[in-house]
Formats: sequence, structure tokens, C-alpha cells
Amino acid sequence: MISFMLNGQTVQGKDGQFLLEVAEEYGVEIPTLCHHKALEPAGMCRLCTVEMHYGGRIRYVTACNYPIWDGMEIKTDTEAIHQIRKIIVELLWARCPDVPILKEMAGQYDIQAPRFKTEDDTCILCGLCTRICERMGNSAISLTGRGVDMKVDTPFHIQTDVCLACGACVSVCPTGHITFEKIQADISKDDVRPIPSEYDMGLAGRKPVFVPYAQAVPNTPVIDRTKCIHFKTGGCKICTEFCEANAIDYMQEDEIVEIDVGSIIIAPGTQAFDPAIHDTFGYKKHPNIVTSLEFERILSASGPYGGHLVRPSDHKEPEKIAWLQCIGSRDEHLGAQGYCSGVCCTYAVKEAILAKEHAGEDLDAAIFYIYIRTYGNDVERYYNRAKDEMGVRFVKSKVTNVIPNPEAGKQLIRYVDEAGRKVEEEFDIVVLSVGLMASPEGTELAKRLGVDMDHYNFASTNSFAPVESSKPGIYVCGAFEAPKDIPASV
Repeated sequence: MISFMLNGQTVQGKDGQFLLEVAEEYGVEIPTLCHHKALEPAGMCRLCTVEMHYGGRIRYVTACNYPIWDGMEIKTDTEAIHQIRKIIVELLWARCPDVPILKEMAGQYDIQAPRFKTEDDTCILCGLCTRICERMGNSAISLTGRGVDMKVDTPFHIQTDVCLACGACVSVCPTGHITFEKIQADISKDDVRPIPSEYDMGLAGRKPVFVPYAQAVPNTPVIDRTKCIHFKTGGCKICTEFCEANAIDYMQEDEIVEIDVGSIIIAPGTQAFDPAIHDTFGYKKHPNIVTSLEFERILSASGPYGGHLVRPSDHKEPEKIAWLQCIGSRDEHLGAQGYCSGVCCTYAVKEAILAKEHAGEDLDAAIFYIYIRTYGNDVERYYNRAKDEMGVRFVKSKVTNVIPNPEAGKQLIRYVDEAGRKVEEEFDIVVLSVGLMASPEGTELAKRLGVDMDHYNFASTNSFAPVESSKPGIYVCGAFEAPKDIPASV
């Protein structure tokens, strides 16, 4: 171990450690804007400057990249150091007057306004973005130019296909200078977008290392090999430096485990109809046209908007929401199914009531239907409550199409009412009440197990033994037997 004096206290560190690392271990705060634990230190911002006393002399060194050695004496908060950091903050603030973190630091050093000529920039040239890009194994961006002309750019000042649009530079930028929009416009030729969260139905992003959802079983983070930069370039491996349990194993492979069991229960569930296969409803053409499952995530307190009811396009509170029934059910068009899924009317009523409770009575909630089928105990009473007490509109009609209006963020619904009149009405959000279908994965599993399926690819069962499959010892449950809601499944 190496011993030295830090602010009058004897401290110890390991050979090869830098001064900033040891100071953090002993709770000594040294400001910095260019340091990141996963990157080689560079001393770009100079904010971490400290005094080194040795042999009767004083030297000023940057703590982030100065290695410790025996007998050195370091002071981190003298008046001279305070003045050095103050002038650095003032210079950076003059360069980037609208950056929040610099405004905050200026307040800490009692700087009322910069004395230097102000510029209109947001980059402090800390180099974090270029170093993280190099760590990713790419080096798509670098610091180009010299002196006052220095800036972060691609080698030939053009969009490049070298950039993987991983977003690492966005995550480390201390000032917000680099954004996904900037990457899309100036750096990458690829389509830049966050990794869609499967649990949030693509309404929010997730990381390459993630827990699938809260209370997941097992509740263990996983690495998405298709998105992880290490599996694309061989670089990164930053997660290994932050995992104190040393649990990261890039060499781990899938393995087949054989176990003996007395019986098998097949419970793969179902999948929702994908309305994108038809252009009638404008799905995927505008973010405010969502499926019922996506709207569930919008309403959820653990969802992408924290339970606040907003339009996905601009996060404004909606004034009118429409539900369109029988999307993919009771329909003979390509990809749809002729049966009633049995859950769509009930969950549309539930969502309309919850939306009214979230947004208040002024919200116009309208359900466009051909027939309302509210299966289950007391569900008809639930429907009557929505209609008579909550003010939910039920419009018996045939919807012909939905036309997005991107500029206004609204959707125009064209429909024919009971009297045969053609009507047009605009809504902030359109919710497509999608039906349930047999999933391809469940169908494939049943075939491998030799279980008979009906013509809709649900498990074929006997009315007097609804959980027994055609193969002895193999049972089915839930919506794999037929479309049904949660109470009917359990």
C-alpha cells in the first residue's frame, strides 16, 4: 500500500491508483466534469486541480490522472485552489451560458455572471464522448481542429455508418450537448432510436443490460446479446467494472437441462392481434394511435409516464379518447379471426373508466362498437356504471378508417352511425381494442409435444375435462385453451 497525506490526514491507496480515486474512497470531494470511472482519465476540464506539496515546493496537478506515490502531500481546498476552480468555471460558463450544471457550479463559487465574452455553445470539450466511443470499439467521433476551432466531429465532418447509434456518448455527456437527435442529424447514417422496452410495449426504451420488469422471476438482470456493444465490436465491457459481485460472464452459453416430471402443464398464453397489417386504422403511422395493451402501460403507475395520462406524441393531456372495438376479432379479413375474443369489450370499459378517473370528468371517452359483449359476473353492471355514472359514450357504429393529423397530434375517425349517416370526429388518442390469437410459439410447443389443436390453433379439449389435452399427462390452462380473461383463466 502507498501512504501519503491528504488534507492533513494520512491515507493509503493501491499502487496504480490515481489521486481522485483515493480521495473518493476517503470521502474527499473533488469536482470534475471530464471524469468517468469506466474511462481512462484525461484531465481535460482541469476542475480537479489540487496542490501537491513536496520538498518545500508547490505544484498544481489534476487529481483524476495523477498517480499516487509514497510521501506526497496533497491539499484539495486551499484558497489558491478555490480561485483556480472559480476561473475555470467562469470560463466554461462563458462558453456555455445555458448549461444547467455550469449554472449550478457558478452558484457554488459565487459567480454572478461571467466577465468574459459569452458564446452560444453547449460543449465544454471534456472529451468524454470521444473516449467512450473509443471504449465501445468504434471511434466514430473524435476531437477535431485546434485551439478555438476544436470541436467534436466525425473524421470527415459527414454522417458515417461507423457509428452504431449506441447512445453511449449521450449517457456520459455532462452538459446535454450530445443528444439522439444530434446523432441522427450529424453523426450516424443509421436510424437512431432507443431499444424498445418489451414490457412497456415499445413506448419507452431500455438498456442492453436490464431487468425485464419489476418483480420479474427470476429477478436478475440479463444482457441482450443482440444489442450489447461488446458482442458487436468486442469493446465496452464497462458493466464488469461496475459489478462488484463479478457476476458478468460473457462466455456463458445456453444449456439444455433434462428433468423427469409426472405431468406437464402448457401455459404459453396468447398474443394480441397486430393491427399494423392493415392500414385502415393508421396504427404505426402516428404515436397517438395505440393498442389496448399499450394504453394499459400508459395508465400504469409503473409505466413509461408514471401513471400520468398523456399523449405519447407530445406528452400533453388528452381531451378526447376513442376506443375502437373488434380489431382483429369477429373479422374475416387477412390475419384477423372470426371468433369473439371475449375480453375486448370489458377491458375497453375498464380503461375508459380508469381514464376518466385519471383525467377527470371533462375527458370525453367514447367507445365505438358493433355489439357490446360483457362476459363474466357483474360485468354488465360495470358496463352500465360506465355509461350511466361515468359519462362514457357508447357509439354503435361501423368505423371505416382513421386518418392521422400529425401537425395537430389528433386523429380523424370516419364512421357510419346507426342511422346510416357518415360522421367524422377528431380525437387526441385512438385505442385499438385488439383481440387475442394463438401465439406461434405456443403452437410450435404443442406440436412438439404431440397435442391436438383446433382450427384456430388453440388446444383441443373436452367440454367435461377442459384442462386435459389429447395426450395423457399433458394439461393446458388459461388462454391457451381459448381466449379468456384472467378470472376465467384461474
